[in-house]
Amino acid sequence: MQSILQKQCEQLAAERYPLHMPGHKRRQPPAPGLSCYAFDLTEIDGADDLHDADGILAQAMGRTAALYGSARCWYLVGGSTVGLLAGIRAVAPFGSEVIVARGCHKAVYHALELGHLTAHYVTAPVVEAFGVYGSIPPAAVEAALAAHPRARCVILTSPTYEGVQSDVAAMAALCHARGVPLLVDEAHGAHYLPFAEPLGWRGGAVAAGADLVVQSAHKTLPSLTQTAWLHRNGTLVDPAAVDRQLDVFETSSPSYPLLVSLDGCTGWLRENGPAAFAAWRARLDRFAAAARRWHNTPVLGLGPERRDFFAFDDGKILLRIGAAGAAQLRAAGFEPEMVCGPNVLAMTSPCDDGDALDRLAAWLGERDAAAPPPPRAGALLPAPGPARCTIAEALDRPAATMPLAEAVGKTAAEYVWAYPPGVPLVAPGEQVTDAFVEAAGALTAAGTTLHHSGGGGAGRLAVLA
Repeated sequence: MQSILQKQCEQLAAERYPLHMPGHKRRQPPAPGLSCYAFDLTEIDGADDLHDADGILAQAMGRTAALYGSARCWYLVGGSTVGLLAGIRAVAPFGSEVIVARGCHKAVYHALELGHLTAHYVTAPVVEAFGVYGSIPPAAVEAALAAHPRARCVILTSPTYEGVQSDVAAMAALCHARGVPLLVDEAHGAHYLPFAEPLGWRGGAVAAGADLVVQSAHKTLPSLTQTAWLHRNGTLVDPAAVDRQLDVFETSSPSYPLLVSLDGCTGWLRENGPAAFAAWRARLDRFAAAARRWHNTPVLGLGPERRDFFAFDDGKILLRIGAAGAAQLRAAGFEPEMVCGPNVLAMTSPCDDGDALDRLAAWLGERDAAAPPPPRAGALLPAPGPARCTIAEALDRPAATMPLAEAVGKTAAEYVWAYPPGVPLVAPGEQVTDAFVEAAGALTAAGTTLHHSGGGGAGRLAVLA
């Protein structure tokens, strides 16, 4: 089924000979089987302009906003990353203060860096059995707002990469009582739609009243990689400021096939979403029923930790089976999304084969019967050390590298994270702690490669000279 935007683009492409970009001229496929070149346009007459939309792109974005119930939706062709960079810059002036969930993706930290922002962290409790962050307590956000009255916005992630949700509605109310906008990184929650609520996907950030919500359509929905949405609600965020920052951070030559993908995804959700999500729910319920019978294969959200979550997205299947279990999973014909420490993440979507999760459950059930005791999570998420300067200041000063054990007490001059999930274990400007060194050692021992943003490497760290 063609999307409305695709039909409009194909009509424009057929009307006149292209004396314009792109260079394939809609006559030479860039690669075999890549048929979307036929409607790969640029901002010609009638094709609209993503950065000043008042035609077919504005209509497409309006269709998506209506589907989600947001006041406005921007199409993003740089993933959720560009939405986070632009959204944070739009609400937090250069050099200002912000309140940030520690468990945010590295793109949020890059926004802090570029804006020379001072971050006041809210850290969720750690789920010790898995070494992941749990739900953020609203009381922690309330306390942070009281302690930092000059904060220009609050930035949260819900659901997390592993599927843990926080009470966005409660925190939006706390923010709005002080006139502070709430930005939610919902990159992994684009499937939280009004029609999905009766099927168990409740607590989405748009419905909860967050002022800006960034969603990666490509993560759990049928849209091409690099496509995302940015939603706006309320009156605390100036849409002109968002327009301006998207103009800064996003390409001036957006891909029309990617834009068509977003509109096509919107149309698919509108026409097929309720039935597809109902079938998805049935598959997840069957998987959970099977998993509850296992003894040596812990699954996040099916154990006692569930009581401590505000909510949990069981479309994410986090298995504590370690790198050895991941290798066995691959040998059985399944490729997981992530292997980090003892955890292996399987991502599902409404587009999975009808028997895919049944086959996964059957394989895991057979493995469980002979599996060794699951690996311990250990201390994987260290609390941040005291901030000695902003991230931007740390990156502008001379640095030197040294062994991790010798870096304790010094000031980090680089980020260190496991990717995925891309949540920093240490950020520039923070005091290096024993807990960070312990976490880095535990992850490395489990076979996880840690990424350093500059200077450091295995067993070493860049610190301020």
